[in-house]
This record gives sequence, structure tokens and C-alpha cells, in this order.
Amino acid sequence: MAIQWFPGHMNSARKKAAENMETTDVVIEVLDARLPEASHNPMLNELRLQRQRPCLKVLNKADIADPAVTQAWLDYFNRLPNVKAVALSCKKPGEAAKIPELCRSLAPHRGTNLKPLRMMIMGIPNVGKSTLINALLNRRVAKVGDEPAVTKHQQRYDLNAQMSLTDTPGMMWPKIAHESDGYMLAASHAIGTNAVIEEEVAVYLADLLIQRYPNLLIERYKVDLEGLDGTALIEAIAQRRGYRLKGGAVDFEKAALMLLVDYRTGVLGRISLESPESRIAMLAAAAMQVRIYHNPRCSKSRGACDLLAEKGIKPEVVEYLKQPPTKEELRALLTKLDMKPVDIVRHSEEIYRQEYAEKNLDDEAWLDALIAHPVLIERPIVVVGDKAVIGRPPEKILELL
Repeated sequence: MAIQWFPGHMNSARKKAAENMETTDVVIEVLDARLPEASHNPMLNELRLQRQRPCLKVLNKADIADPAVTQAWLDYFNRLPNVKAVALSCKKPGEAAKIPELCRSLAPHRGTNLKPLRMMIMGIPNVGKSTLINALLNRRVAKVGDEPAVTKHQQRYDLNAQMSLTDTPGMMWPKIAHESDGYMLAASHAIGTNAVIEEEVAVYLADLLIQRYPNLLIERYKVDLEGLDGTALIEAIAQRRGYRLKGGAVDFEKAALMLLVDYRTGVLGRISLESPESRIAMLAAAAMQVRIYHNPRCSKSRGACDLLAEKGIKPEVVEYLKQPPTKEELRALLTKLDMKPVDIVRHSEEIYRQEYAEKNLDDEAWLDALIAHPVLIERPIVVVGDKAVIGRPPEKILELL
């Protein structure tokens, strides 16, 4: 499921933010500390860099993020030019007090009665912008809610005679490029529920938590994770908690929603959905052009697809029995495999035993045979760039990744 969410008011909010950037000295970008890059709106960088404005990145909700991963993100962001980063929880009294001085250090020529420091708070929905405004002003002036996109219009406040704050509506961007970002944003409640299927989001979250935070799952839900994927985990939670529908079937939806709430509120523990390293790996995988010649009835072929999915790679899938390769395509494949046609012939197929077992064919004749009977082509073949391997066993494809 591709998750996208860009309500109409966000386009007008973007235009207004672009206008106000001219009179802004420092951009305060509020991020979710559990997914700092996924919760970064690329349009905000575009707006501030056009005006060459410095940025303070506030990793909010740090109290429910993995502290070691948060530190890795701070190290990463603080190496960027014209950027500073701080991790905090806006809900904790006093933690927001460090922000004005950090902003002043990014614009040392501002912050006097004659030249007040003008700060604009930006970010995607539901990362805590309004909570931060209230904390900085030490009073409730900005509306706060659990649903994303509570703030619909810009609002300006004077922090003191030397500093002002502009609160902006949460802004998404028109197209979320990476599917995993959409799921992370939905899991963290930054996307309206009308744009997602919560059960699918919960399965994504469960799969990720099994890989990265199994002990937290065991401690919270008292389940045995051996052999479980995300779907099976949610079913096991429903069984354990006694969530049943009329008729006795497990209430999958109730367990899925409970998992999401436990993550969102921090009840499950301190969790980060991405790290700088996982982000780099995801982007590398997205850039990697991977193709698999796949037969869905073959267990080895299915295993190769599963292994690619575990690595975060979404390959181009060619079901070659439905879309047989041309002779030239097959030649190119063999070059990448560094093999001859006879090397990729499946001797176990009935058609081989009936028609070819006793024949001594040359390369061209074998190519013709493979084109005429694509079931003879060994599978799966995985191609990455100018290299290819036969995924038998499936782990063989790791040589290319």
C-alpha cells in the first residue's frame, strides 16, 4: 500500500511559509526523534535554503526514542552546515528553555530590541510544534491535539522584546518517495487515519519491532517470537489478550490498534524506527536496480524474494513463464551470469528428459530450446547492475547486495 496524504490546506500553508521566510532569521524544524529523516519534509529544506536560513532541528519525543540511536542522529545532524540539533521532550517542563539560545547562536547578529530574533517553527503534522510553542511561552496559546493537522493557520507570538515565534501548520509533501517512510509516518500518527489502513501499518511496525526490539515485545506481550512475522505476532497478541470476535475468531483489528497505541504512547518502550545507518542502507537499496526472474511456484524463488524484502529491496519481478525473455535478453543474462546456455538448463524438468537429455546441442541450439521452453531456465536469476547470480540457495544473492 502506497501511503500519501496532502490535504488542501497544506498547499496554501506552504505558500504562506515561503512568503514569511524572507522575514525569518532561524527555522526551527520539529522532528519526531523516533524517525528524524522520515519526519523531515524535503520542502522545508527547499524553502529555507532559497533564503539561506539556518536551521535548528528539534528531535522531539526523545523520551520515548532509543537514546543511543537519538545520539547517533544528533551527531549526524550537527555535522551538517548551518544546522544545529537538540533532542528533548516538549512535554517535560524546562526542556524547551534551551532553544532560544541555540537559535541565537545560529543568528548572532539578531536578538536585540532593535533587531529581534525572528524564529519560525515548522514540521510535519503531530510532531509537537504547538506543544513546543506552549512550552516556550509558558502558557497555552497554541491548540494541541492527538490528531494530525490540528493547526490550520500561521500564528505569531512574542517570546520577549528580543524574540518572536511564528507557528505554522503541519505540512506534508505531495509525494512520499519511499514506501517505508509512509509506514513509519503512519505508525507514528503523522498521517490522517483516512489515508491509511491501520492493520497494514501495524503489521509493518510489528515486522520492524521483531527485528530490532524483540525483548520489548516479549516483555510487554509475553509471546514467543520464534518463527513469527508481523501478522503472526499480532494474532499471537490477540490470542494472549483474549481478543475475540463473535464466533470465536481472534480480533486482529483490536490487537493491531493496541500495538500502534502502545508504540505511539511509549508504553512499549523507547523505540527508534530508523537510524542514520538504516537510512543510508534504505536509500542505497532504493537506488539499487534489482530484477528477479521469478517463478512463484518455486520455493527457492520465493525464498529469494523474501530475502530481498528483508533487505528493504523492492525488485522488478519478471515472471518469466508468463513473459519469456527474448534471445537477446537471454544472451545479456548469460553474460552477466558468466555462464553458457547449457549451464542454466533445468535437468529435472520433464521436457528436458523427453526431448533434450540425449542431445548434444551447441550454444545457439540451447538458446533456442530455452526460448521455446522457458520452464527449462534455472531459477531464480537475480540481476543487480551488470552482475547476476542464480539464487540457489537464496542466500547466494547476498553476493550482489
